[in-house]
Amino acid sequence: MIPDSLPIIERTVSEIGAKVAAARAERGWSLQELGRRAGISAAAVHKIEKSGMTPTIATLMKIAAALGRSVGYFIEEFDPLRPVTVVRAGERAQLYTSKHGLVLENISGRYGPFFVAGAEARVEAGADSGPEPMNHPGEELVLVLEGTMTFTIEDETYELEPGDSIHFRTARPHAWANPAGLPARAIWLAIRSS
Repeated sequence: MIPDSLPIIERTVSEIGAKVAAARAERGWSLQELGRRAGISAAAVHKIEKSGMTPTIATLMKIAAALGRSVGYFIEEFDPLRPVTVVRAGERAQLYTSKHGLVLENISGRYGPFFVAGAEARVEAGADSGPEPMNHPGEELVLVLEGTMTFTIEDETYELEPGDSIHFRTARPHAWANPAGLPARAIWLAIRSS
């Protein structure tokens, strides 16, 4: 007799790879970079992300530590029949970002049954995404609420003011900046590849 929990366990294990890939993409890290930070091979990271290998608890702990996440983030279960999340204004969690001058408050709840993650972003004056353009699977949609921001997608720069938005595929090299002398605020959505 198969225990009732077996399909839930199998689903949870099968989703570990996608969660690792999404967390790595959020940081703009290559397979090699995550492998180096976690102390495992890039090939192992690739196999885990493609669900070709289930990580041991020790390996998952190394990956979680490197990504600044708890192990629970990768194995949390959700109810697929009730994919509803409510995030109260005063209960938003701050999301990890390696970018200086950027504060992200989670508006979409925990990762799980959805393809979209969202945050309210506060961008300090003069902050930018760094010297190297980023690229990773998925899409981003940004709506500027206050201040100004620029986005460079490949070789074209777009200047956004309050009320303007930009939507792009993140596999293309991209960068962002707040070139103004005042902070900016935006709603930032990341859409992962299915």
